[in-house]
Amino acid sequence: MNLDLLIDILKDVQNFEESETYNNNSKVEDFRNYLNEKAYEQENPTNLTEKYNLEVYDLENEIAKQVILLGRYSKHLIKRALENNPNLVNDDFTYLFRLMDYDSLTKSQLIEKNAHEKQSGIEIIKRLVKNGLISETPDEADKRSVRIAVTEKGKEVFFETMKDITVVSKIMSGKLNAQEKNTLLAYLKKLNTFHHTVYLNLKNEGLAEIEKLI
Repeated sequence: MNLDLLIDILKDVQNFEESETYNNNSKVEDFRNYLNEKAYEQENPTNLTEKYNLEVYDLENEIAKQVILLGRYSKHLIKRALENNPNLVNDDFTYLFRLMDYDSLTKSQLIEKNAHEKQSGIEIIKRLVKNGLISETPDEADKRSVRIAVTEKGKEVFFETMKDITVVSKIMSGKLNAQEKNTLLAYLKKLNTFHHTVYLNLKNEGLAEIEKLI
């Protein structure tokens, strides 16, 4: 028997029992999750920097990685929440969600509010129209534009799915307390304000031009 390994496991069990995660009903699965979280927290981006002798911004790289991962985790959760509704996939719901705030929008306006490329946005809108969730009408002020609005069926689907999407939102906030959530929200809004400006005004510029804003 490997006594050193056994001692390490017992130390981990002790640390688990002393952590905020532990409670009297904790099971092996909870302990496994604790170990996974512990291992993830110990990952350090500077290891790759030193290994390959790269000149990178370690802090900013780590922020970017965490933001990208959160986006992927949210897509997985939203996909699960929409499993019972064949009319929607991830991006379809976000378009429907944003459009619910308005009586109508032009296609370009809705695509911009979702920060998508034009072609990707058009495909999502086509799918929503095909499924009867939004409708198209000529724009009276600009005959070249088409306005879109949520249909009655779209509103029904929206309210049905919001029950599960609300749970997803709660899960995405994880174990953050109220103060941490408010702090994170403030920073995310500040970041998104910056990137919204870039998206609207500099989407066709090179990275060097965008970097000048920082």
